[in-house]
Amino acid sequence: MQKRTTTRATLAAVVLGAALVAVPLGSTSVAEAGTPAPVGDVGPFKQTFREDFSTAAAANGQFARTYANSWQPYPDGTSGIYSSSTQVSARDGYMDVKLDGARGAAGTFGTPNGAWSHVGGKFSVRAKAEGGTGNGAAFMLWPSSNVWSDGEIDYPEGNFESTPMAFQHSMTPGWEAHSTSISTGVSWRQWHTYSVEWIPGKSVTYLVDGRVIRTVTVDVPTTPHRYMFQVGNWGGNGHLDIDWVSTYAYVG
Repeated sequence: MQKRTTTRATLAAVVLGAALVAVPLGSTSVAEAGTPAPVGDVGPFKQTFREDFSTAAAANGQFARTYANSWQPYPDGTSGIYSSSTQVSARDGYMDVKLDGARGAAGTFGTPNGAWSHVGGKFSVRAKAEGGTGNGAAFMLWPSSNVWSDGEIDYPEGNFESTPMAFQHSMTPGWEAHSTSISTGVSWRQWHTYSVEWIPGKSVTYLVDGRVIRTVTVDVPTTPHRYMFQVGNWGGNGHLDIDWVSTYAYVG
């Protein structure tokens, strides 16, 4: 991924541009992919969505059709960066995002209607990167209003050769590029589960493999967000593998 200052400016512009038209992963085996997708509620969080990509689906149309109720891609050509139809497939029990240095991929997890309306909740993804040096990914909760100051939560984010980070952005207009940054201390090159527990207006807790790494109580969003990811079109060849995704509503 590019330097963070450049990436953030590009990322914000891309998200805004894509949202206006939004409709609305490697060589490891299934056994190595790790724990199965969770089933059931967790404390004050009610499970509303779960996808483990167990059905194989090729790129160039088949994936989009098979997972139409689980993933809403950016339209191909968005910002001249993304071509999700050619880069995303499902095989061996996970979502395979192909990294080729020429085309990126991006999209929102969830159903065509339900993906845009999260106000609080828990959001978990189990992922791993293979290759792709110089590239990176950003999983995020982005405001469905497309107003940056409504709050941006990025986790995990970073270059694949570095440790995944969390970035909770300022909600002060004009200061949105400033953020609280948190290191996971783990590697993109191994399977890990990354979770965000968001209680609107109160706190955002970041976990890796079920272990809390930080709770933040400032700049906590209160408006609808969507849970999504973006991968750029630079860096070396490789794959971003997504084993499963699970989201929950905050019910207090």
